[in-house]
Order: sequence, then C-alpha cells, then structure tokens
Amino acid sequence: QVQLVESGGGFVQPGGSLRLSCAASGITFRKYAMNWYRQVPGKERELVAAITSSGDSTNYADSVKGRFTISRDNAKNTVYLQMNSLKPEDTAVYSCDARIGSLRVAWGQGTQVTVSS
Repeated sequence: QVQLVESGGGFVQPGGSLRLSCAASGITFRKYAMNWYRQVPGKERELVAAITSSGDSTNYADSVKGRFTISRDNAKNTVYLQMNSLKPEDTAVYSCDARIGSLRVAWGQGTQVTVSS
C-alpha cells in the first residue's frame, strides 16, 4: 500500500522554526521526485519546494527562498522541510507528494502549521 505520512506541524511564534517530515512506504522512494505544498482555505495550493529523486537539485517558491530548505534521506524513505524565520503568512496545511515526471504517484493528508503570536 502506497502511503505518505506528514508530521512535524504545530503552533509556532513568528520567527520560529519547524521541521516537517514526510515518510513514504509502499514505493521505491529513491526513484521519485518529492514536493512540498501548502494550502490555505479558499486559496489555491502552492508548490513550496521540490527535490529531485537523487536530491541533487532543489527548487523553491519565491515566498520561501532563503527561509525553507527541502532535503531527503533515501535510506529512511523520508523527505524533510526545514522552515526557519516563519511568518504568519506561512500558516497553512503542508502536504507532500511523490512524482515521476508529471505523474503524481502518491500524496499525503497534510499537517497543519500555524504561525501566530
């Protein structure tokens, strides 16, 4: 059974940090590019960060460049999103997916991140 499970969300004050994890099972993780998204109710889902299957290339939305870092550990079948200098506008449900090219193979249910004082 293919499954992606996100964890690490929570409540944090502005300027704080969180590290999200997305653990994969049921797929050959090292073959898939991985993406992190976020969504706020009433708004379109936003691609936040992407990483290639080997981890040698990453991309970020302009809104998070310099603050967020995506990484992966293929031995642990896990992709991470380190989020620093968090802002209230980063509040959203964060989710991950696994892709080969444009084909979306698996996706998770998401984890809530709330940034507020």
